[in-house]
Amino acid sequence: MASIRACVDTINQPLVRRCPCPGHRIWSGLIGELAEGRSGVRRDVHVTAADIARLAGVGRAAVSNWRRRHDDFPEPVGGTSTSPAFSLEEIREWLRGHAEGRDLPPDEWLWQDLRTTVDDDDLADLIADLGAFLVYVRHEADAWRRLSAGTDEEVARGLPARVRATCAKTVSAEAFPESVPVTRVPLVRSIARLAAERGVRDTFEFLRERYFEVHTRRVYSTPAEIVTLTLDLVGDGFGSVLDPACGSGRMLGRALERAPEARLLGQDVDPVAARLTAVRLALRCDNARIRPGDSLRADAFPGELADAVVCNPPFNDRNWGYAELTADPRWEYGLPPRVEPELAWVQHALAHLAPGGVAVLLMPPAVASRRSGRRIRSQLLRRGALRAVIALPQGAVPNVAVGLTLWILCQPSEGGTPSHVLMVDTSGRPDDYAAVAVGAWREFGAGRELDEPGVSRSVPVVDLLDEDVDLTPARYLSTGADDLSAERIAGARSRLAELLETVAGLLPSVAAAPADELALVPLPELVRRGMLVVEQQTPARPGQEPSRGMPVLTVEDVLDDRDATGSSEHAGARPIVTRPGDVVVPQIVTAPVAQVLTKGGALLGPYLSLLRPDPEVLDPDFLAGFLCASANVRHYTAMSSRYRVDVRRAELPVLPMEDQRRYGEVFRRLAGFRSALREAAALGEDLSRLVADGLAHGAVRPHE
Repeated sequence: MASIRACVDTINQPLVRRCPCPGHRIWSGLIGELAEGRSGVRRDVHVTAADIARLAGVGRAAVSNWRRRHDDFPEPVGGTSTSPAFSLEEIREWLRGHAEGRDLPPDEWLWQDLRTTVDDDDLADLIADLGAFLVYVRHEADAWRRLSAGTDEEVARGLPARVRATCAKTVSAEAFPESVPVTRVPLVRSIARLAAERGVRDTFEFLRERYFEVHTRRVYSTPAEIVTLTLDLVGDGFGSVLDPACGSGRMLGRALERAPEARLLGQDVDPVAARLTAVRLALRCDNARIRPGDSLRADAFPGELADAVVCNPPFNDRNWGYAELTADPRWEYGLPPRVEPELAWVQHALAHLAPGGVAVLLMPPAVASRRSGRRIRSQLLRRGALRAVIALPQGAVPNVAVGLTLWILCQPSEGGTPSHVLMVDTSGRPDDYAAVAVGAWREFGAGRELDEPGVSRSVPVVDLLDEDVDLTPARYLSTGADDLSAERIAGARSRLAELLETVAGLLPSVAAAPADELALVPLPELVRRGMLVVEQQTPARPGQEPSRGMPVLTVEDVLDDRDATGSSEHAGARPIVTRPGDVVVPQIVTAPVAQVLTKGGALLGPYLSLLRPDPEVLDPDFLAGFLCASANVRHYTAMSSRYRVDVRRAELPVLPMEDQRRYGEVFRRLAGFRSALREAAALGEDLSRLVADGLAHGAVRPHE
């Protein structure tokens, strides 16, 4: 602890030489503020209960107990009643007096001390600088060992030139400042010690992860499932890959796993994201070049060709550079309209695509049908650049209200223009959409004609070149006449009639109650009484090894009232194993949902809360029913059309078990009623479409 605190307690010497690079002002900015009296030695920052648990090496429940049991526990200085924030300095002092012989996690203390040394706006630059130092340690461990044996003054003199020389080969010479004050050397030594214990990659991932937890909106990461699908569509054997909007670098990182020798190129408009990604990849390989800047306005790789281009570009960006880029040579297929920035990204990708290469871009569905872009879409088809459009299910990309699409492009060759384009619609296959898309693309690439009703079809280019050039896949998929028989329609009618009869019988009967309202008790009070335990799951940390061999219960599983279907890549930060009778609640929903599990043995996935009642004193169905009731909805946070559900704010009545079971039985029947009603609505919709298609195809006709 002393060595960690030393790195921030002794910052008191002015910096002789300041690096002109704005990204490196953090090494000297705090020193100048101290000299001018504008800042204390250490900034006091706020920490949450989760931060305190990490600093103490305990669970969240222990922190809650400390707040109740210890009168001297620091009072909140910010946050909200459900998520209070505390002064780090006050927590530091309190833990020093109550550590009770425990070993406090040095990495967590180091992270919090990093937060106290610079403003939040400069924290990412500091992490990137420390990452550049770790790149040096990765390549020159022996040289660092010899240098670190000297005094702090000797390290401060010798370190910058050595780190910059090493980074010039992998990141860039500007990845590290030209000068480092002596007072920063203890911080560098602390990072080196942590790297010796955890490894350079894991140390940087730890700092990066903690940063993005504090700045959740700084960089958007493409979902892991979409990244995997994108690279599956690209295929194997690529020697180079470019991501012109690389963000956190997830696509390039996964590409490196598949092709360790591949050359990686990336650019991002956010210079902080670019720096962090450049260091992250440099700690894993020596063949990555990541540059900051706007790829459309200031292409960092002019003339570079890659075997694969992958990209999740920014959508609906009207300020993409239309006015200054009207004569850009990349617009080989036409000048992108001002309102069509996605078509600029498509042509940017094609401009960097080597012959025989493949580009895969994630696109909003409107790009396929906007009238302003029909001429460019027509040229992409006529010249054979666009090879496939794949519609994804809604929800495949979280927090997006529509189902996105993947466009697959190839560099046109002189051997002739392809006669067909693959259209795939996976919206009806949310459970295996990736396998459906990859299977169809590989079949198409093998030269086979596809026509799977409602899913995929090889469409002649000439059929797409009408006035609208609408590339929405669903427009071109066929409906199999074999599925439109009168027998099938009659069977569907019979099943619907049976289901509707069942639905009517599921609705429970209730009686009038006295006017007195039920007395409600806050859920934390029930926890205190030992009536239930609450666990809340968060996403796993980057690089964290997931638990294998067990299915993962996801938010989608709970919403669809089904068994666990997630794989290890969906696992959360902690291995929480479900049991029968557990109540699981999604944390962000359009309407509160609580599922009582009938099976256990699955891992709890991210963004889920688990409540484990003691069945002797609390009925699970009673608990689930009240959690979803409107009396509790008012306690949750409204977010536009959704709710952020914090179950700890819920209130429940405390009733005898006999009464709880009666309530629970009614809630259970209501859950079955809602489920059957949804099934009947879906079946009715399918039957309506089936009859209409049967009439249109001539498989059935109206009764005379």
